[in-house]
Amino acid sequence: MKQENFQERHHDEWAALDAWLVHRTRPKSLQRLQDGEGLFGDLEFPSMYRRVCQHLALAERRGYSALLIERLQDLVQRGHLVLYRTPAPRWQRVLDFFAADFPRLVRSQWRVMTVAALLFFLPALGIIGLLQVRPELVHSIFAPAELAQYESMYDPASSSEKLGRESGTDLKMFGFYIFNNVSIGFRTFASGLLAGVGAIVVLLMNGLLIGGVAGHLTAIGYGEPFWRFVVGHSAPELLSIVIAGGAGLQIGMALIAPGRRTRSRALVEAGLIGGKLVLGVFAMLVFAAFVEAFWSSIIWMPNTIKYSVGGALWLAIPLWLWRGGRGQTLGNIAPVSANNVGPS
Repeated sequence: MKQENFQERHHDEWAALDAWLVHRTRPKSLQRLQDGEGLFGDLEFPSMYRRVCQHLALAERRGYSALLIERLQDLVQRGHLVLYRTPAPRWQRVLDFFAADFPRLVRSQWRVMTVAALLFFLPALGIIGLLQVRPELVHSIFAPAELAQYESMYDPASSSEKLGRESGTDLKMFGFYIFNNVSIGFRTFASGLLAGVGAIVVLLMNGLLIGGVAGHLTAIGYGEPFWRFVVGHSAPELLSIVIAGGAGLQIGMALIAPGRRTRSRALVEAGLIGGKLVLGVFAMLVFAAFVEAFWSSIIWMPNTIKYSVGGALWLAIPLWLWRGGRGQTLGNIAPVSANNVGPS
């Protein structure tokens, strides 16, 4: 093959690899200034690297120009430095996951995340508004004993020092909230295996029940103690439920519509994505449980501070999910053996 044809055939992939290496080796601060979306993913790098090694061997064997061989050698050397560099410390990988990989993964599944958010928040907000004009409808959702329990927990005239709970120390309730929150999150995610229908039902029911409690307590004049208790932990708790639902939906979609992949392969890939999403959801739920146990129940704190902290979290978490990891490619570099690199 003539050198011109060889260059023309592989020019685009060499350019893509060159752009990826420039972006991947840029300092973190500069990476954040430029979005790396549009580059190929990190998982594709090993195969791209093997191909350029093959091209270099062919160019040398066929006696192509020194300029072309020098260019290919440059790509191979820069790729080698990225491929075999020392792995980051474990704590750094954990930090990178929550700072960048997790929000990028959530954004990469934006379609199912949007659907999950609509399935949860629309019934929640709808029932809150509806109960303000038709408060009697709450009896269609809850049994009288359940309503009495909620009213007792958030009664403004209650002499209890801890609103929003019936008993227990902060530490004990922290453990209870973790168990309760994680159970809801895992149930929401796992129900997606029922072709996505389970996740849809769980999201709708959670939205309806949570909105029903909020709407009823607001309608009977118990809104002030209720909202000041939930505002602090509502953002991490509700958003993590939505993300868990989105993770479940993407598994359901892999089962229903695997595309050109086999159904088993689609499920494996969706399961890997779902597993990483669940890790982030778990961390968010533990954080929500911590806030609920040690912050939300404080009754001496002025409402201004309570609502300010809650509002700040409602701004910070969506901002983190929206901007986290911008300028970085998704996924970890998979080391490959040098024995696997060679001409085909």
